[in-house]
Amino acid sequence: MKKLAILILLTLEFAVCGCGNSNNSSNTTSTATSGNWEATLIGGTAEASKLNFVTAFSVTNSGPLDVTGFSFINSGACFTNGVNGSNESGTATLNTNTGTNQVTGTLNFTVTSVTPAGNTLTLTGNLTGNSNGTTTTTGTLSNGVVSGTWTLTGGQGDPSCNATGTFVMCQGTATCTVT
Repeated sequence: MKKLAILILLTLEFAVCGCGNSNNSSNTTSTATSGNWEATLIGGTAEASKLNFVTAFSVTNSGPLDVTGFSFINSGACFTNGVNGSNESGTATLNTNTGTNQVTGTLNFTVTSVTPAGNTLTLTGNLTGNSNGTTTTTGTLSNGVVSGTWTLTGGQGDPSCNATGTFVMCQGTATCTVT
């Protein structure tokens, strides 16, 4: 009889413990962004000071950017503007605070020139913004701002294509404020 009572108690304990250990990942808010972003680069001299650009990309939560458009506003001699003038790639992480819908994260963006070959512009920054998502819907990022540092390395040994500086990248507008 004691063995039966112990067996029943163990069975009840396993049942109760199993209910309390569920891993519920539905308490997070997903956020996506797409559309145009404009980057203003600060610093550099000569040709390296002329690299402001507009890009279009999309990403949800985190991962590689799906870059759908890119154009320098004033490219200078380090990059050729136009089709097949450069290759663009990047990654982003969008972390959404479910209570406040504030978004924080990172964005890395790289532009590599095709002509002239091998010049590489790398931007690394912190991202902020807002989301209208809930735990059951994917939100859209708004008021997105990225600020950080950029580095240009010249592939052809052109000293005017080597520089560093800071940047601000704004979602959908030409001007924004870093928060």
